[in-house]
Amino acid sequence: MTDQNNTPVVIVGAGPAGIGAAAVLVAAGLRPILLDEGRAPGGQGYRKSDPALGLNLAYAQEPEYKAIHALFERLRDKIDYRPETLAWSVDAGSVFTAFRGSVASEGIPFGRLILATGATDKVAPVPGWTLPGVYSLGGAQVLLKDQGCAIGQDVVFYGSSPLLYLAAWQYLEAGALKVTVLDTTPFSAKMKASAAIASVPKLLRQGLGLIARLRMRGITMRHGVTDMAIHGDGRVEGISYSWKGRRETRACDGVAIGHGLRSEIQLAELAGCGLAYNALFDQWQPVVDADGRGGSGVYLAGDGTRIGGAVAAELAGRIAASACLADLGHAVDAAEVAELKRRRDAHWRAQDGLARAFAWPRKGFAELPDATVLCRCENVTAGQVRGIAKTMTGIPDINRVKALSRCGMGRCQSRMCGLAAIEVAAAARGEAPANLTHYRAQPPIKPVAIPTSSQEVA
Repeated sequence: MTDQNNTPVVIVGAGPAGIGAAAVLVAAGLRPILLDEGRAPGGQGYRKSDPALGLNLAYAQEPEYKAIHALFERLRDKIDYRPETLAWSVDAGSVFTAFRGSVASEGIPFGRLILATGATDKVAPVPGWTLPGVYSLGGAQVLLKDQGCAIGQDVVFYGSSPLLYLAAWQYLEAGALKVTVLDTTPFSAKMKASAAIASVPKLLRQGLGLIARLRMRGITMRHGVTDMAIHGDGRVEGISYSWKGRRETRACDGVAIGHGLRSEIQLAELAGCGLAYNALFDQWQPVVDADGRGGSGVYLAGDGTRIGGAVAAELAGRIAASACLADLGHAVDAAEVAELKRRRDAHWRAQDGLARAFAWPRKGFAELPDATVLCRCENVTAGQVRGIAKTMTGIPDINRVKALSRCGMGRCQSRMCGLAAIEVAAAARGEAPANLTHYRAQPPIKPVAIPTSSQEVA
């Protein structure tokens, strides 16, 4: 839990970044606290299925998956691992948590804090996306990985993300009868970005290989689709979209939507880290130095800081932990850290290429029908957000739109609708999205059970 100076080190997140950070701290003789919202380590990308189900999914045989879980098992007895523990706020040098939804009676004090909070789906709403049978891309993968369940037998994977192709292949391997991939970015954009993606040759090979395997299976893939709509009476029954100047329709029983990832930044903001708009990834992200320092005693790593993928996340976790050790007075191998940065930066360059190859569909927000629901939690439409945005005077701020419309006030705290709401409001005003700033973090960052008596406090 502490180093030789009696300074607690707390890591939030047990994905690749958090596990990588823990490995470095353990090697230096520390016993960090590792908080994991999940019931088992690995994060979303390396999620373990429920052992009781006896699943044998192909992704679990990948070398990177096996390596990160083997590393954790070597660390398990040397760290204070706390699964099913949500970190819902950071304040006054403590992390406040809830175990299985029940709020802990006291915060966990820290001398150093490493945030490895990961990312969630970035979603561009379309008409009909609130119908039963529509999932985020990550949600569709979680069901498959965690429970061996598919969202349907005839599934459309829609959006703009390399994960569309991976998820489609995973569903085929798991027994789905039919999958379709509808990509909003033209294929020409992928060709232009291929040199940057090749910064990590294996990544480019894997992507091309996935597309080739899907084609060999006769899977329908469309690049550059627009005007997507989902149809059904009570649940998903089909979709329609425009492609190469014509309108196409398809029957389906499930739709997964994903336009890349959005960094989980709420805890970083509550911990006092600055935020800056990343125009390439179309979102606000924490400001850190090259070693992951985000503020006094606070370090950040992984997709919660910059979208980079699982390998880059583990490398960034190791770099951030090394910076933490150096600040605590431990000797750190500068050459080793430099090599970690070289490898991390190569993955970052590749991800920059992927961000161009799979672009956020900005034009579509201006054309989104007024009746389309943006905020599922509060049932706020695109038209309502546009109306409020157009009448704002003075300094534009998405938080004023939130206050007047309730868009982003629900259970997800703007995780699903926030980026889309900013785009719709910005388009209505004819401004750049960055001008509307970002949704301010409010604790608890996720729903927790409020105790009504002292006996209910964990």
